[in-house]
Amino acid sequence: MTDHNWRTLETGSQKIAVHKDLRVPMRDGVTLAADAYRGTEDKPRPALVALSPYGKELQALALTTPPQRRPSPMWDGCIEAGDIARVVAEDYVHVIGDLRGSGASEGEHIGNYNAGGVSLGQDAYDVIEWVAAQPWCDGNVGMIGISYFGSMQIFAAAERPPHLKAVFVSGGHYDFYETTYHGGVMWFMPRAAREGRGGDSGWAFTDRIKSRMLETYSPEEIEERVARRLADPDIAAWPNLVHLLNYPKNHEAWFDIVMNELDGEWYEERNPVNLARAIDIPVYLQIDQGRGWTVDGHIELFHALKGPKRLDIGAYPPMQSRPWVEEHEKMFRWYEYWLKGVDNGIMDEPAVNVFVEGSRQVIGAENWPPKEIDHRSLYLRPRRKLSFSPELMGAEHAAPDGFYQAPLTVTDKVEIIDWSTPPFEEPTEMIGTGAAHLFVEIDQPDTNLILRLWDEAPGGGRQLITTGFLKASHRELDERTTEGDPYHPHTRAVPVEPGVIEEYVVRLYPFAATFLPGHKMVLQLSNDEPLADEHNSLLPPDAFHLPVGRPVTHKVYRDAAHPSRLVLPFTTSRTEE
Repeated sequence: MTDHNWRTLETGSQKIAVHKDLRVPMRDGVTLAADAYRGTEDKPRPALVALSPYGKELQALALTTPPQRRPSPMWDGCIEAGDIARVVAEDYVHVIGDLRGSGASEGEHIGNYNAGGVSLGQDAYDVIEWVAAQPWCDGNVGMIGISYFGSMQIFAAAERPPHLKAVFVSGGHYDFYETTYHGGVMWFMPRAAREGRGGDSGWAFTDRIKSRMLETYSPEEIEERVARRLADPDIAAWPNLVHLLNYPKNHEAWFDIVMNELDGEWYEERNPVNLARAIDIPVYLQIDQGRGWTVDGHIELFHALKGPKRLDIGAYPPMQSRPWVEEHEKMFRWYEYWLKGVDNGIMDEPAVNVFVEGSRQVIGAENWPPKEIDHRSLYLRPRRKLSFSPELMGAEHAAPDGFYQAPLTVTDKVEIIDWSTPPFEEPTEMIGTGAAHLFVEIDQPDTNLILRLWDEAPGGGRQLITTGFLKASHRELDERTTEGDPYHPHTRAVPVEPGVIEEYVVRLYPFAATFLPGHKMVLQLSNDEPLADEHNSLLPPDAFHLPVGRPVTHKVYRDAAHPSRLVLPFTTSRTEE
């Protein structure tokens, strides 16, 4: 029987049937709102489900807005549910829904990822099983969408809904602490995604989105905790954060993040990496290089998965188009195999594919890293050099490098110190995670250590290869740490004793790069990020980290007793001095 609630849209030469405002029942009686798009022929099809708090009407702009790349001001980071017209053309039903408490859906949303309320995985299960039972679906369901939509796929798959046959996740966020705090340093991009700033429309807020902090603690406890956060000079120097902490209404999701600056149960209880161990369906993970914490998260998730899986690490830069249209060819091959039963050879291909910057080769393998690696050290030396040979002189002769950074409340200048190799004489490939061991003395109880590793071409052009972040008070390492692969628990902050030389081990996020002959490696160190450069211009305006709010002098020791160095994942021979 024909359902007369479907109406036909014409987009160019294509006709699309759309069913607006479907009401999807949850097991607790709440209904969620969803829109469905399909071809005009009335027949059952496989369905791809997209769920987020960004609003289904925003996702519908994919039908009328050409894809935008950064730095276009029309780029909107929340249009992430995929290319609706393309999904329909490939003969799928595209179902786009609002999470509970957001948009047109009922129910409450308490805290980020509804951590204080009904599990989002439980809701996703109910949506998927409802979709599979509809006459326009053939019972085969996958999921679609990047970033938040990608995280939702892991929540859903961990619940094991019977009709969810596979997922394709691009650019998801998995370690929820690392989503905002990189090495303990606060990143502002989650503010944009929630509040609608700096290139994002944000959540489709309702008065049913609530703060988990405000729901959990008494007003007196909140007042005490707010006062403690405002005592942090970094927080106190940033007007938006002072405003947020005093007036959390309508900023509930960002308030909860800012109030929880340490890792622990708050972030771990619904961490997708932990949930992934329950997933038994096929999972395809795709991520581009340039934002190392997301690459790190995809690799960690890949290792946690037990079923059929793929890991695809693509080329720089990291910010894909909005509306999101990239990676659809790979996605449809994946779903053609798992949802339509077409043996297209995708499962005969390597489990891991990695694009190597510089050589621009794609390496296939069965695991990460895709090659055997040997962690080797490059030492910081006088005259801002990086060398395979360590310094032999003591600090009295090999005096430390250093820089002073005034707070950005009184200066626009970000001080950056750098070290570089001589030009490479042969192609030199590195793939994996690295570390920086820095012996640093500061004159304050805390600072940020922000590292950026560049490939500099003979003409002076450069490309970012990887980054590392560490708040000095988060310098403790945990038992997972190995050579070139450090981990910090971030479960407590230990103030630094001013005037004492400390060894800081900074994680350099996973990367894959070949330094070509004539190119140099350049290491930059600062405690704030530059306001604009070749990399930052490709990112949304809010994609920066919280600056240090106090004046700090940094001395970087690199002598015989303090061997500051990089530990990098070499896969090829290198020329030693």
